[in-house]
Amino acid sequence: MAIDTTTQTSPAADTAAPGIPRLSTRDKLVLFVLCAAQFMVALDFSVLNVALPDLGRDLGMNTSALQWAVTAFALPSGGFLLLFGRVGDLFGRRRLFLAGLALFGAASLLSTLAWDPASFLAGRALQGLGAAAIVPTGMSLLTTTFPEGPARDRALGISGTLLSLGFTVGMVAGGTLTDTFGWRSTMALLTLFALIVLPLAPGLLPESRTPDRPRLDVPGAVTVTTGLLSLIYALSTAADHGFGRPDVLAALAAGLLLLAAFVLVESRSAAPLVSLPMLRRRTVAWGNIGGLVTFSMMSTIVFVLTLYLQEILGLSAFETGLVFGFQGVLSVVAGTLAPKVIGRLGARRTLVGSLAGQGALTASLLLLNTHLWSAWLATAAVALASMCHLGAIISYGVTVTSGVPDAEQGLATGLVTSTQQVGITVGIPLLGVLATTSGDLLSGVHTVIALDAAIVLGAALLTGLGLRRSRA
Repeated sequence: MAIDTTTQTSPAADTAAPGIPRLSTRDKLVLFVLCAAQFMVALDFSVLNVALPDLGRDLGMNTSALQWAVTAFALPSGGFLLLFGRVGDLFGRRRLFLAGLALFGAASLLSTLAWDPASFLAGRALQGLGAAAIVPTGMSLLTTTFPEGPARDRALGISGTLLSLGFTVGMVAGGTLTDTFGWRSTMALLTLFALIVLPLAPGLLPESRTPDRPRLDVPGAVTVTTGLLSLIYALSTAADHGFGRPDVLAALAAGLLLLAAFVLVESRSAAPLVSLPMLRRRTVAWGNIGGLVTFSMMSTIVFVLTLYLQEILGLSAFETGLVFGFQGVLSVVAGTLAPKVIGRLGARRTLVGSLAGQGALTASLLLLNTHLWSAWLATAAVALASMCHLGAIISYGVTVTSGVPDAEQGLATGLVTSTQQVGITVGIPLLGVLATTSGDLLSGVHTVIALDAAIVLGAALLTGLGLRRSRA
């Protein structure tokens, strides 16, 4: 379905909305199922990180092989998002969501019971494939179940809160579970989540798909999926080994060429996987740019602060987890407030203001030094920046999906979730490596913080100008 205009925005994207309505009991149950699934996937991104050394010793994986515990999940979870978002549009979002949940649960059980590196990495890859089905279909089920306006804003606020909270809880819970029960308990926790959500979903979630059932754009699906797989592999590997390796450079070049080929294929396809007129919508283009920046730069700050707190200030892993625990608490507060702010100010102003706040608070971290009081500055700044970060997450989701027909919500939410995954993947290799390769770690941390803040503030300015033109 072509989109007729590239300049108009939905009123929901930039005007105040009336009071936020109450949700019915069924709406709350639907929201619980969809948000619990998103929380489970977000948890998977971080819960295993602190368990990697124990996992390596138990399964006999050396340090260089441990990166595949993360990469094996990241590759399919990011590479298949757009494809599965469109498959859900065409053949049934509920059906694909349930299949993704079942696969994720079975794969988590395989990872829990893994007897060697191959079985564990197979489980992780299947987890990623299940996540690639869950995330875009879950988001599109949410945006088609809750009508555009205050109800959807509230639902996206709760979903965004749990997404952010999942990353934070994963960091804290991973260390606690590993110390108490061993690394396998981190995968067992994900199995338990799947067992709770899967029985509830069939009776609550409505089926939805496009009415005309066009053919799937196979050339577009092949080029975008392989392009994203190559790009994510290159960036994930570069995070540990730098950009000098031949396989990283080859994968990066292949990814960029395949994505360029994808754009060419879509411009000539009768039933494209991605509607280019949709990408020409300023709300879709600039909203996703804002989302890419907020995700990539916040993940970078969390990474370099983890290094700073442990390597420079000498905090333990548990104490570092407590620092980021405050981040999780204020994320919950931000998730409650963000829909109200969007209703009062509009999604555009909320997105731009949130990016500006995240950038300014990131810049305050330039005051960090070797004194222990810096831990309090880090705690306060990252917690407040996370409130702005969550405001940006929710408002960019509202901006991108506002005014998009239900038949293309899977495509729009596939773009949103692809932006999330690429953002989480791209920040650390591009900027975090400056801290790890610096001769003076504190100087490297300051360099990363300065660049991070400049990028976020620049994105706030450009996004504001781009979305302002869309209102003309």
